[in-house]
Amino acid sequence: MRAPVRALGAVVAASALLSTFPAQAEAGDRQVRVWAATCAACHGTDGHALAGMTSLAGRDADDLYALLSDFKSGVRPATVMHQHAKGYSDDELKRLAQWFAAQPKR
Repeated sequence: MRAPVRALGAVVAASALLSTFPAQAEAGDRQVRVWAATCAACHGTDGHALAGMTSLAGRDADDLYALLSDFKSGVRPATVMHQHAKGYSDDELKRLAQWFAAQPKR
């Protein structure tokens, strides 16, 4: 009788672990969307800027990351972007670049 109870416990534990992976990925995506929302004041919702500002949606992720890195390091001069970029780790900047690249162009 003990073996089936242990086996059932192992199955329940394994399924609980496996079910957290999609939630973790979704939570990560949610975090990037929160970061990206702070860009909306200048670059528009989901990176779709109004006339006169640079749209980020649909641009190449590597190019966006390079720009963000240049702002962060001070290589590329800016009014405020260098301050924004310094607030993120390199990994966070990569995630932001990938998120904006995945947004459809309009």
